[in-house]
Amino acid sequence: MIPVSKITSDHDDATLVDDARAATEGEKNMTLAQGIRIYPKAILWSILISTCIAMEGYDLCLLGNFYAFPQFNRKFGHKLADGSYQVSAAWQAGLSNGANCGEIIGLFINGIVSERFGYKRTVLCCLVLMAALIAIPVTAESPNALLAYYLLAGIPWGIWQTLTISYASEVCPLALRGYLTTYVNFCWGLGQVIGVGVVKSQLGRDSDWAFRLPWALQWMWIAPLFIGVAFAPESPWLLVRKGKMEEAKRNLLRLTSPDRVADFDADKTLAMMQHTTAIEREITKGASYWDCFTGINLRRTEIVCMVWAIQNLSGNSFTGYSTYFFQQAGLPTSSAYDFAMGQYGINMIGVFGAWFLMSRGIGRRTLYLYGLCGLFVMLITIGCLAFVPDKHATAAAFATGGLMLGWATFYQLTVGTVCYSLVGEIPSRRLLIKTVALGRNAYNVVGIVCSVLTPYMVNPSAWDWKKLTAFFWGGICFLCIIYTYFRVPEPAGRSFAELDLLFEKGVSAREFAKANIDVFRSEESKNAAAAVEKDMRVDDGEVKV
Repeated sequence: MIPVSKITSDHDDATLVDDARAATEGEKNMTLAQGIRIYPKAILWSILISTCIAMEGYDLCLLGNFYAFPQFNRKFGHKLADGSYQVSAAWQAGLSNGANCGEIIGLFINGIVSERFGYKRTVLCCLVLMAALIAIPVTAESPNALLAYYLLAGIPWGIWQTLTISYASEVCPLALRGYLTTYVNFCWGLGQVIGVGVVKSQLGRDSDWAFRLPWALQWMWIAPLFIGVAFAPESPWLLVRKGKMEEAKRNLLRLTSPDRVADFDADKTLAMMQHTTAIEREITKGASYWDCFTGINLRRTEIVCMVWAIQNLSGNSFTGYSTYFFQQAGLPTSSAYDFAMGQYGINMIGVFGAWFLMSRGIGRRTLYLYGLCGLFVMLITIGCLAFVPDKHATAAAFATGGLMLGWATFYQLTVGTVCYSLVGEIPSRRLLIKTVALGRNAYNVVGIVCSVLTPYMVNPSAWDWKKLTAFFWGGICFLCIIYTYFRVPEPAGRSFAELDLLFEKGVSAREFAKANIDVFRSEESKNAAAAVEKDMRVDDGEVKV
Protein backbone atom coordinates (compact mmCIF):
# COMPACT_ATOMS: atom_id res chain seq x y z
CA MET A 1 0.00 0.00 0.00
CA ILE A 2 1.60 3.24 -1.16
CA PRO A 3 0.32 6.73 -0.26
CA VAL A 4 -0.94 8.82 -3.17
CA SER A 5 1.61 11.54 -2.41
CA LYS A 6 4.39 9.05 -3.09
CA ILE A 7 3.14 8.37 -6.61
CA THR A 8 2.01 11.70 -7.99
CA SER A 9 3.71 15.05 -8.02
CA ASP A 10 3.56 17.28 -4.98
CA HIS A 11 1.38 19.65 -7.04
CA ASP A 12 -2.20 18.52 -6.56
CA ASP A 13 -3.37 19.91 -9.90
CA ALA A 14 -0.72 18.17 -11.94
CA THR A 15 -1.64 15.05 -13.90
CA LEU A 16 0.58 12.08 -14.65
CA VAL A 17 0.92 13.13 -18.30
CA ASP A 18 1.75 16.74 -17.38
CA ASP A 19 4.44 15.64 -14.95
CA ALA A 20 5.82 13.13 -17.44
CA ARG A 21 5.89 15.79 -20.19
CA ALA A 22 7.73 18.23 -17.92
CA ALA A 23 10.31 15.62 -16.91
CA THR A 24 10.83 14.51 -20.52
CA GLU A 25 11.36 18.07 -21.73
CA GLY A 26 13.71 18.66 -18.83
CA GLU A 27 15.80 15.63 -19.81
CA LYS A 28 15.87 16.54 -23.50
CA ASN A 29 17.02 20.09 -22.69
CA MET A 30 19.53 18.94 -20.08
CA THR A 31 23.14 19.66 -21.03
CA LEU A 32 26.03 17.34 -20.25
CA ALA A 33 27.22 19.69 -17.48
CA GLN A 34 23.74 19.77 -15.92
CA GLY A 35 23.49 16.00 -16.10
CA ILE A 36 26.81 15.65 -14.27
CA ARG A 37 25.66 18.12 -11.58
CA ILE A 38 22.31 16.39 -11.00
CA TYR A 39 23.42 12.75 -11.39
CA PRO A 40 27.01 12.59 -10.02
CA LYS A 41 26.20 9.63 -7.78
CA ALA A 42 24.52 7.76 -10.64
CA ILE A 43 27.70 8.19 -12.68
CA LEU A 44 29.84 6.71 -9.92
CA TRP A 45 27.51 3.77 -9.25
CA SER A 46 27.25 3.01 -12.97
CA ILE A 47 31.04 3.10 -13.33
CA LEU A 48 31.43 0.75 -10.36
CA ILE A 49 29.01 -1.89 -11.64
CA SER A 50 30.34 -1.62 -15.22
CA THR A 51 33.84 -2.36 -13.89
CA CYS A 52 32.75 -5.99 -13.40
CA ILE A 53 33.20 -6.33 -17.17
CA ALA A 54 36.92 -5.67 -16.68
CA MET A 55 37.14 -9.12 -15.07
CA GLU A 56 35.86 -10.76 -18.23
CA GLY A 57 38.10 -8.65 -20.46
CA TYR A 58 41.09 -9.59 -18.30
CA ASP A 59 40.43 -13.34 -18.30
CA LEU A 60 39.58 -13.70 -21.97
CA CYS A 61 42.65 -11.61 -22.79
CA LEU A 62 44.73 -14.09 -20.80
CA LEU A 63 43.33 -16.99 -22.82
CA GLY A 64 43.93 -15.35 -26.20
CA ASN A 65 47.48 -14.31 -25.26
CA PHE A 66 48.38 -17.66 -23.71
CA TYR A 67 48.15 -19.21 -27.18
CA ALA A 68 51.40 -17.35 -27.97
CA PHE A 69 52.90 -18.04 -24.52
CA PRO A 70 55.71 -20.66 -24.58
CA GLN A 71 55.15 -21.88 -21.00
CA PHE A 72 51.42 -22.36 -21.55
CA ASN A 73 52.01 -24.21 -24.83
CA ARG A 74 54.48 -26.59 -23.18
CA LYS A 75 51.95 -27.45 -20.46
CA PHE A 76 48.77 -27.78 -22.50
CA GLY A 77 49.99 -28.17 -26.11
CA HIS A 78 51.76 -30.80 -28.20
CA LYS A 79 55.19 -30.89 -29.83
CA LEU A 80 55.47 -29.93 -33.51
CA ALA A 81 57.98 -31.25 -36.04
CA ASP A 82 60.25 -28.21 -35.56
CA GLY A 83 60.51 -28.89 -31.81
CA SER A 84 58.20 -26.08 -30.69
CA TYR A 85 55.00 -26.60 -28.72
CA GLN A 86 51.54 -25.51 -29.84
CA VAL A 87 48.03 -25.82 -28.45
CA SER A 88 46.08 -27.40 -31.29
CA ALA A 89 43.54 -25.41 -33.28
CA ALA A 90 40.84 -27.77 -31.99
CA TRP A 91 41.65 -26.99 -28.35
CA GLN A 92 42.01 -23.26 -29.07
CA ALA A 93 38.53 -23.29 -30.56
CA GLY A 94 37.20 -25.50 -27.75
CA LEU A 95 38.45 -23.28 -24.91
CA SER A 96 37.18 -20.08 -26.53
CA ASN A 97 33.84 -21.69 -27.30
CA GLY A 98 33.57 -23.01 -23.76
CA ALA A 99 33.45 -19.40 -22.59
CA ASN A 100 30.95 -18.52 -25.33
CA CYS A 101 28.65 -21.40 -24.39
CA GLY A 102 28.77 -20.45 -20.72
CA GLU A 103 27.96 -16.85 -21.61
CA ILE A 104 24.92 -17.93 -23.62
CA ILE A 105 23.60 -19.74 -20.55
CA GLY A 106 24.35 -16.75 -18.34
CA LEU A 107 22.65 -14.32 -20.70
CA PHE A 108 19.40 -16.28 -20.69
CA ILE A 109 19.57 -16.60 -16.91
CA ASN A 110 20.08 -12.84 -16.58
CA GLY A 111 16.94 -12.15 -18.60
CA ILE A 112 14.98 -13.81 -15.81
CA VAL A 113 16.86 -13.25 -12.54
CA SER A 114 17.76 -9.55 -12.95
CA GLU A 115 14.14 -8.55 -13.50
CA ARG A 116 12.99 -10.72 -10.61
CA PHE A 117 15.68 -10.17 -7.98
CA GLY A 118 17.20 -6.85 -9.10
CA TYR A 119 20.51 -5.84 -10.63
CA LYS A 120 22.41 -5.50 -7.36
CA ARG A 121 21.65 -8.93 -5.91
CA THR A 122 22.44 -10.57 -9.23
CA VAL A 123 25.87 -8.92 -9.44
CA LEU A 124 26.73 -9.91 -5.87
CA CYS A 125 25.85 -13.56 -6.50
CA CYS A 126 28.02 -13.59 -9.63
CA LEU A 127 31.01 -12.17 -7.72
CA VAL A 128 30.72 -14.94 -5.12
CA LEU A 129 30.55 -17.57 -7.88
CA MET A 130 33.65 -16.15 -9.61
CA ALA A 131 35.61 -16.17 -6.34
CA ALA A 132 35.09 -19.93 -6.15
CA LEU A 133 35.70 -20.67 -9.84
CA ILE A 134 39.08 -18.93 -10.10
CA ALA A 135 40.64 -21.81 -8.16
CA ILE A 136 40.10 -24.14 -11.15
CA PRO A 137 42.61 -22.64 -13.65
CA VAL A 138 45.10 -21.88 -10.86
CA THR A 139 45.34 -25.63 -10.16
CA ALA A 140 44.54 -27.01 -13.65
CA GLU A 141 46.69 -29.85 -14.99
CA SER A 142 44.90 -30.46 -18.30
CA PRO A 143 42.96 -28.61 -21.00
CA ASN A 144 39.84 -30.43 -19.76
CA ALA A 145 39.97 -28.52 -16.46
CA LEU A 146 40.39 -25.25 -18.33
CA LEU A 147 37.40 -26.08 -20.51
CA ALA A 148 35.27 -26.72 -17.41
CA TYR A 149 36.40 -23.39 -15.95
CA TYR A 150 35.60 -21.32 -19.03
CA LEU A 151 32.22 -23.00 -19.43
CA LEU A 152 31.26 -22.22 -15.80
CA ALA A 153 32.90 -18.78 -15.63
CA GLY A 154 31.03 -17.84 -18.80
CA ILE A 155 27.77 -17.85 -16.81
CA PRO A 156 28.57 -14.81 -14.59
CA TRP A 157 30.37 -13.16 -17.51
CA GLY A 158 27.23 -13.51 -19.63
CA ILE A 159 25.14 -11.96 -16.87
CA TRP A 160 27.52 -9.00 -16.53
CA GLN A 161 27.61 -8.41 -20.28
CA THR A 162 24.00 -7.27 -20.38
CA LEU A 163 23.32 -6.26 -16.79
CA THR A 164 25.97 -3.52 -16.83
CA ILE A 165 24.52 -1.93 -19.97
CA SER A 166 20.94 -2.19 -18.70
CA TYR A 167 21.87 -0.59 -15.39
CA ALA A 168 23.83 2.24 -17.02
CA SER A 169 20.99 3.06 -19.45
CA GLU A 170 18.41 3.18 -16.65
CA VAL A 171 20.11 5.10 -13.84
CA CYS A 172 21.24 8.03 -15.97
CA PRO A 173 19.37 10.73 -17.95
CA LEU A 174 19.42 11.22 -21.71
CA ALA A 175 22.41 13.60 -21.55
CA LEU A 176 24.60 10.90 -19.95
CA ARG A 177 23.12 7.76 -21.52
CA GLY A 178 25.51 7.49 -24.45
CA TYR A 179 28.59 8.04 -22.31
CA LEU A 180 27.84 5.58 -19.52
CA THR A 181 26.57 2.77 -21.74
CA THR A 182 29.73 3.03 -23.86
CA TYR A 183 31.93 3.17 -20.74
CA VAL A 184 31.36 -0.59 -20.59
CA ASN A 185 33.68 -0.87 -23.58
CA PHE A 186 36.36 1.07 -21.68
CA CYS A 187 36.15 -1.59 -18.97
CA TRP A 188 36.83 -4.28 -21.57
CA GLY A 189 39.95 -2.39 -22.63
CA LEU A 190 41.02 -1.88 -19.02
CA GLY A 191 40.87 -5.60 -18.31
CA GLN A 192 42.68 -6.40 -21.55
CA VAL A 193 45.54 -3.95 -20.93
CA ILE A 194 46.08 -5.31 -17.43
CA GLY A 195 45.87 -8.87 -18.75
CA VAL A 196 48.41 -8.52 -21.55
CA GLY A 197 50.74 -6.56 -19.24
CA VAL A 198 50.64 -9.35 -16.64
CA VAL A 199 51.28 -12.04 -19.27
CA LYS A 200 54.19 -10.11 -20.78
CA SER A 201 55.72 -9.66 -17.32
CA GLN A 202 55.81 -13.47 -16.94
CA LEU A 203 57.73 -14.22 -20.17
CA GLY A 204 61.00 -14.63 -18.25
CA ARG A 205 59.53 -17.06 -15.68
CA ASP A 206 60.03 -20.74 -16.58
CA SER A 207 57.72 -22.47 -14.08
CA ASP A 208 54.00 -23.19 -14.35
CA TRP A 209 53.33 -20.14 -12.21
CA ALA A 210 54.11 -18.05 -15.29
CA PHE A 211 50.53 -18.76 -16.42
CA ARG A 212 48.94 -19.72 -13.08
CA LEU A 213 49.77 -16.39 -11.40
CA PRO A 214 47.84 -14.27 -13.97
CA TRP A 215 44.73 -16.37 -13.27
CA ALA A 216 45.25 -16.11 -9.50
CA LEU A 217 45.46 -12.32 -9.70
CA GLN A 218 41.77 -12.26 -10.63
CA TRP A 219 40.95 -12.54 -6.94
CA MET A 220 42.11 -8.92 -6.65
CA TRP A 221 38.86 -7.76 -8.30
CA ILE A 222 36.40 -9.60 -6.07
CA ALA A 223 36.55 -7.90 -2.64
CA PRO A 224 36.47 -4.21 -3.69
CA LEU A 225 33.70 -4.83 -6.23
CA PHE A 226 31.59 -6.83 -3.77
CA ILE A 227 31.85 -4.17 -1.06
CA GLY A 228 31.03 -1.37 -3.49
CA VAL A 229 28.09 -3.09 -5.19
CA ALA A 230 26.60 -4.04 -1.80
CA PHE A 231 25.90 -0.33 -1.20
CA ALA A 232 24.69 0.49 -4.75
CA PRO A 233 21.11 1.72 -5.30
CA GLU A 234 18.73 -0.31 -7.44
CA SER A 235 17.50 0.96 -10.83
CA PRO A 236 14.40 3.19 -10.35
CA TRP A 237 13.10 2.04 -13.76
CA LEU A 238 13.19 -1.57 -12.59
CA LEU A 239 11.35 -0.69 -9.38
CA VAL A 240 8.70 1.28 -11.30
CA ARG A 241 8.12 -1.73 -13.56
CA LYS A 242 7.58 -3.79 -10.40
CA GLY A 243 5.14 -1.20 -8.99
CA LYS A 244 7.43 -0.26 -6.06
CA MET A 245 7.03 3.50 -6.41
CA GLU A 246 8.11 4.51 -2.90
CA GLU A 247 11.28 2.42 -3.16
CA ALA A 248 11.87 3.77 -6.66
CA LYS A 249 11.79 7.33 -5.31
CA ARG A 250 14.24 6.53 -2.52
CA ASN A 251 16.69 5.01 -5.00
CA LEU A 252 16.27 7.88 -7.46
CA LEU A 253 17.20 10.33 -4.70
CA ARG A 254 20.26 8.20 -3.91
CA LEU A 255 21.31 8.54 -7.57
CA THR A 256 20.83 12.30 -7.79
CA SER A 257 21.74 15.58 -6.11
CA PRO A 258 18.51 17.54 -6.73
CA ASP A 259 19.66 20.41 -4.50
CA ARG A 260 22.20 21.38 -7.18
CA VAL A 261 19.53 22.33 -9.75
CA ALA A 262 16.42 24.20 -8.66
CA ASP A 263 14.00 22.85 -11.30
CA PHE A 264 14.73 19.12 -10.85
CA ASP A 265 11.69 17.26 -9.47
CA ALA A 266 12.07 13.60 -8.50
CA ASP A 267 8.29 13.04 -8.54
CA LYS A 268 8.01 14.27 -12.12
CA THR A 269 10.92 12.04 -13.15
CA LEU A 270 9.10 9.07 -11.61
CA ALA A 271 5.94 10.12 -13.48
CA MET A 272 7.93 9.97 -16.74
CA MET A 273 9.10 6.45 -15.88
CA GLN A 274 5.55 5.41 -14.99
CA HIS A 275 4.11 6.97 -18.16
CA THR A 276 6.73 5.30 -20.41
CA THR A 277 6.19 1.93 -18.71
CA ALA A 278 2.42 2.29 -19.22
CA ILE A 279 2.89 3.13 -22.93
CA GLU A 280 5.02 0.02 -23.36
CA ARG A 281 2.37 -2.09 -21.68
CA GLU A 282 -0.13 -0.73 -24.20
CA ILE A 283 2.18 -1.55 -27.12
CA THR A 284 3.57 -4.82 -25.74
CA LYS A 285 1.14 -7.02 -23.84
CA GLY A 286 3.71 -9.42 -22.38
CA ALA A 287 7.26 -9.29 -21.04
CA SER A 288 8.61 -12.76 -21.85
CA TYR A 289 11.36 -13.82 -24.23
CA TRP A 290 8.65 -14.73 -26.74
CA ASP A 291 7.39 -11.13 -26.72
CA CYS A 292 10.78 -9.99 -27.99
CA PHE A 293 9.88 -11.69 -31.30
CA THR A 294 6.32 -10.43 -31.69
CA GLY A 295 4.90 -7.20 -33.11
CA ILE A 296 7.14 -4.15 -33.22
CA ASN A 297 9.59 -5.75 -30.81
CA LEU A 298 10.75 -8.18 -33.49
CA ARG A 299 12.36 -5.30 -35.37
CA ARG A 300 13.99 -3.96 -32.21
CA THR A 301 15.31 -7.41 -31.28
CA GLU A 302 16.67 -7.96 -34.80
CA ILE A 303 18.57 -4.65 -34.75
CA VAL A 304 20.06 -5.27 -31.30
CA CYS A 305 21.13 -8.79 -32.33
CA MET A 306 22.72 -7.61 -35.56
CA VAL A 307 24.41 -4.55 -34.06
CA TRP A 308 26.16 -6.81 -31.58
CA ALA A 309 26.86 -9.65 -34.04
CA ILE A 310 28.49 -7.14 -36.40
CA GLN A 311 31.20 -6.56 -33.80
CA ASN A 312 32.45 -10.08 -34.55
CA LEU A 313 31.51 -10.10 -38.23
CA SER A 314 33.49 -6.92 -38.93
CA GLY A 315 36.73 -8.65 -37.92
CA ASN A 316 36.84 -8.36 -34.15
CA SER A 317 37.22 -12.11 -33.67
CA PHE A 318 40.22 -11.92 -36.02
CA THR A 319 41.89 -9.24 -33.87
CA GLY A 320 41.05 -11.18 -30.69
CA TYR A 321 43.94 -13.46 -31.67
CA SER A 322 46.17 -10.45 -32.31
CA THR A 323 49.22 -11.57 -30.30
CA TYR A 324 49.09 -15.03 -31.85
CA PHE A 325 48.49 -13.50 -35.29
CA PHE A 326 51.42 -11.09 -34.90
CA GLN A 327 53.62 -14.03 -33.94
CA GLN A 328 52.51 -16.05 -36.97
CA ALA A 329 52.97 -12.98 -39.18
CA GLY A 330 56.68 -13.00 -38.31
CA LEU A 331 57.09 -10.75 -35.26
CA PRO A 332 59.23 -11.87 -32.28
CA THR A 333 57.15 -12.95 -29.26
CA SER A 334 58.12 -9.87 -27.20
CA SER A 335 57.24 -7.51 -30.07
CA ALA A 336 53.95 -9.34 -30.61
CA TYR A 337 52.99 -8.62 -26.99
CA ASP A 338 54.07 -4.97 -27.39
CA PHE A 339 51.74 -4.55 -30.37
CA ALA A 340 48.93 -6.33 -28.49
CA MET A 341 49.36 -4.01 -25.51
CA GLY A 342 49.16 -1.04 -27.86
CA GLN A 343 45.99 -2.46 -29.39
CA TYR A 344 44.33 -2.96 -26.01
CA GLY A 345 45.43 0.52 -24.91
CA ILE A 346 43.64 1.88 -27.95
CA ASN A 347 40.54 -0.01 -26.78
CA MET A 348 40.50 2.24 -23.72
CA ILE A 349 41.48 5.54 -25.33
CA GLY A 350 39.10 4.95 -28.23
CA VAL A 351 36.13 5.17 -25.86
CA PHE A 352 37.07 8.75 -24.98
CA GLY A 353 37.49 9.50 -28.67
CA ALA A 354 33.98 8.17 -29.32
CA TRP A 355 32.67 10.34 -26.48
CA PHE A 356 34.27 13.38 -28.13
CA LEU A 357 32.68 12.56 -31.48
CA MET A 358 29.26 12.03 -29.89
CA SER A 359 29.59 15.32 -27.99
CA ARG A 360 30.13 17.08 -31.35
CA GLY A 361 26.66 15.98 -32.44
CA ILE A 362 27.70 13.00 -34.58
CA GLY A 363 24.96 10.37 -34.25
CA ARG A 364 25.32 6.74 -33.28
CA ARG A 365 24.16 5.53 -36.70
CA THR A 366 26.66 7.76 -38.52
CA LEU A 367 29.58 6.64 -36.37
CA TYR A 368 28.62 3.00 -36.72
CA LEU A 369 28.20 3.15 -40.51
CA TYR A 370 31.34 5.11 -41.36
CA GLY A 371 33.31 3.11 -38.83
CA LEU A 372 32.46 -0.08 -40.71
CA CYS A 373 33.65 1.54 -43.93
CA GLY A 374 37.00 2.32 -42.31
CA LEU A 375 37.34 -1.23 -40.99
CA PHE A 376 36.64 -2.64 -44.44
CA VAL A 377 39.48 -0.61 -45.99
CA MET A 378 41.89 -1.66 -43.24
CA LEU A 379 41.10 -5.36 -43.62
CA ILE A 380 41.56 -5.32 -47.38
CA THR A 381 44.89 -3.52 -46.96
CA ILE A 382 46.12 -6.12 -44.44
CA GLY A 383 45.14 -8.89 -46.86
CA CYS A 384 47.14 -7.25 -49.65
CA LEU A 385 50.30 -7.45 -47.51
CA ALA A 386 50.20 -11.23 -48.01
CA PHE A 387 51.58 -10.64 -51.51
CA VAL A 388 54.70 -8.77 -50.34
CA PRO A 389 57.88 -10.67 -51.45
CA ASP A 390 59.65 -12.78 -48.82
CA LYS A 391 62.69 -10.50 -48.80
CA HIS A 392 60.48 -7.79 -47.28
CA ALA A 393 58.74 -10.16 -44.86
CA THR A 394 59.96 -8.38 -41.71
CA ALA A 395 58.79 -4.98 -42.95
CA ALA A 396 55.45 -6.49 -43.98
CA ALA A 397 55.07 -8.04 -40.50
CA PHE A 398 55.58 -4.68 -38.79
CA ALA A 399 53.29 -3.01 -41.33
CA THR A 400 50.66 -5.60 -40.45
CA GLY A 401 51.07 -4.73 -36.79
CA GLY A 402 50.65 -1.03 -37.56
CA LEU A 403 47.53 -1.64 -39.61
CA MET A 404 46.08 -3.81 -36.86
CA LEU A 405 46.56 -0.87 -34.50
CA GLY A 406 44.86 1.36 -37.08
CA TRP A 407 42.00 -1.11 -37.29
CA ALA A 408 41.68 -1.12 -33.51
CA THR A 409 41.56 2.70 -33.50
CA PHE A 410 38.75 2.82 -36.07
CA TYR A 411 36.92 0.04 -34.28
CA GLN A 412 37.01 1.62 -30.83
CA LEU A 413 36.10 5.09 -32.08
CA THR A 414 33.02 3.70 -33.76
CA VAL A 415 31.65 0.15 -33.90
CA GLY A 416 33.26 -1.22 -30.74
CA THR A 417 32.08 1.63 -28.52
CA VAL A 418 28.88 2.90 -30.15
CA CYS A 419 27.41 -0.62 -30.15
CA TYR A 420 26.93 -0.43 -26.40
CA SER A 421 24.96 2.78 -26.70
CA LEU A 422 22.74 1.37 -29.46
CA VAL A 423 21.88 -1.84 -27.63
CA GLY A 424 21.07 0.10 -24.46
CA GLU A 425 18.73 2.53 -26.24
CA ILE A 426 16.89 0.59 -28.94
CA PRO A 427 14.97 -1.98 -26.82
CA SER A 428 11.81 -1.05 -24.90
CA ARG A 429 12.39 -0.57 -21.15
CA ARG A 430 9.98 -3.39 -20.39
CA LEU A 431 11.92 -5.89 -22.51
CA LEU A 432 15.33 -4.26 -22.09
CA ILE A 433 17.05 -7.03 -20.12
CA LYS A 434 15.73 -9.82 -22.32
CA THR A 435 16.38 -8.00 -25.61
CA VAL A 436 19.95 -7.13 -24.64
CA ALA A 437 20.46 -10.74 -23.52
CA LEU A 438 19.27 -12.00 -26.92
CA GLY A 439 21.52 -9.49 -28.67
CA ARG A 440 24.58 -10.54 -26.73
CA ASN A 441 23.71 -14.16 -27.38
CA ALA A 442 23.67 -13.38 -31.10
CA TYR A 443 27.17 -11.98 -30.57
CA ASN A 444 28.21 -15.17 -28.77
CA VAL A 445 26.69 -17.54 -31.34
CA VAL A 446 28.53 -15.69 -34.10
CA GLY A 447 31.57 -15.71 -31.82
CA ILE A 448 31.41 -19.49 -31.56
CA VAL A 449 31.47 -19.82 -35.35
CA CYS A 450 34.32 -17.29 -35.54
CA SER A 451 36.21 -19.05 -32.75
CA VAL A 452 36.05 -22.29 -34.75
CA LEU A 453 37.11 -20.70 -38.03
CA THR A 454 39.78 -18.21 -36.90
CA PRO A 455 42.22 -20.65 -35.24
CA TYR A 456 42.17 -22.83 -38.35
CA MET A 457 42.74 -19.77 -40.56
CA VAL A 458 45.84 -18.54 -38.69
CA ASN A 459 47.23 -21.74 -37.13
CA PRO A 460 50.33 -22.98 -39.02
CA SER A 461 49.33 -26.60 -38.34
CA ALA A 462 45.89 -26.05 -39.96
CA TRP A 463 44.91 -23.84 -42.95
CA ASP A 464 47.79 -21.38 -42.40
CA TRP A 465 46.10 -18.44 -44.21
CA LYS A 466 48.03 -15.84 -42.19
CA LYS A 467 47.32 -12.35 -43.65
CA LEU A 468 44.89 -13.72 -46.26
CA THR A 469 42.45 -14.18 -43.37
CA ALA A 470 41.80 -10.43 -43.56
CA PHE A 471 40.22 -10.81 -47.04
CA PHE A 472 37.61 -13.17 -45.63
CA TRP A 473 36.60 -10.78 -42.86
CA GLY A 474 36.75 -7.84 -45.24
CA GLY A 475 34.06 -9.44 -47.41
CA ILE A 476 31.83 -10.08 -44.38
CA CYS A 477 32.41 -6.50 -43.21
CA PHE A 478 31.12 -5.17 -46.56
CA LEU A 479 27.82 -7.02 -46.05
CA CYS A 480 27.59 -5.46 -42.57
CA ILE A 481 27.87 -1.99 -44.15
CA ILE A 482 24.86 -2.71 -46.35
CA TYR A 483 22.79 -3.96 -43.40
CA THR A 484 23.65 -0.95 -41.24
CA TYR A 485 22.66 1.54 -43.94
CA PHE A 486 19.17 0.10 -44.36
CA ARG A 487 18.31 -1.17 -40.85
CA VAL A 488 20.10 0.64 -38.00
CA PRO A 489 18.21 3.78 -36.81
CA GLU A 490 19.43 6.88 -34.96
CA PRO A 491 18.35 6.88 -31.27
CA ALA A 492 20.42 9.90 -30.16
CA GLY A 493 18.40 12.68 -28.55
CA ARG A 494 15.24 10.59 -28.26
CA SER A 495 13.46 9.75 -25.01
CA PHE A 496 12.55 6.12 -24.42
CA ALA A 497 8.87 6.93 -25.00
CA GLU A 498 9.69 8.61 -28.34
CA LEU A 499 11.66 5.57 -29.46
CA ASP A 500 8.70 3.37 -28.53
CA LEU A 501 6.36 5.35 -30.79
CA LEU A 502 8.84 5.66 -33.66
CA PHE A 503 9.05 1.87 -33.78
CA GLU A 504 5.30 1.57 -33.30
CA LYS A 505 4.73 3.85 -36.34
CA GLY A 506 7.18 1.83 -38.45
CA VAL A 507 9.46 4.80 -39.24
CA SER A 508 12.36 3.67 -41.45
CA ALA A 509 15.89 3.65 -40.06
CA ARG A 510 16.99 6.47 -42.35
CA GLU A 511 14.12 8.73 -41.20
CA PHE A 512 14.47 8.28 -37.42
CA ALA A 513 16.59 11.39 -36.87
CA LYS A 514 14.23 13.65 -38.87
CA ALA A 515 10.84 12.30 -37.78
CA ASN A 516 8.60 14.63 -35.75
CA ILE A 517 6.55 12.98 -33.03
CA ASP A 518 4.64 14.21 -29.96
CA VAL A 519 4.52 11.41 -27.40
CA PHE A 520 2.03 13.12 -25.11
CA ARG A 521 -0.63 13.79 -27.76
CA SER A 522 -0.56 10.26 -29.13
CA GLU A 523 -3.35 7.76 -28.70
CA GLU A 524 -0.90 5.47 -26.91
CA SER A 525 -0.22 8.20 -24.33
CA LYS A 526 -3.92 8.69 -23.64
CA ASN A 527 -4.44 4.96 -23.26
CA ALA A 528 -1.38 4.73 -21.01
CA ALA A 529 -2.63 7.49 -18.70
CA ALA A 530 -6.05 5.83 -18.53
CA ALA A 531 -4.42 2.47 -17.77
CA VAL A 532 -2.38 3.95 -14.92
CA GLU A 533 -5.48 5.59 -13.46
CA LYS A 534 -7.39 2.30 -13.74
CA ASP A 535 -4.58 0.43 -11.99
CA MET A 536 -4.82 2.73 -8.98
CA ARG A 537 -7.53 1.52 -6.63
CA VAL A 538 -8.28 3.87 -3.75
CA ASP A 539 -8.55 2.10 -0.40
CA ASP A 540 -8.73 4.10 2.86
CA GLY A 541 -6.90 7.07 1.35
CA GLU A 542 -4.11 4.94 -0.07
CA VAL A 543 -3.33 3.69 -3.54
CA LYS A 544 -2.39 0.10 -4.34
CA VAL A 545 -0.26 -0.38 -7.44
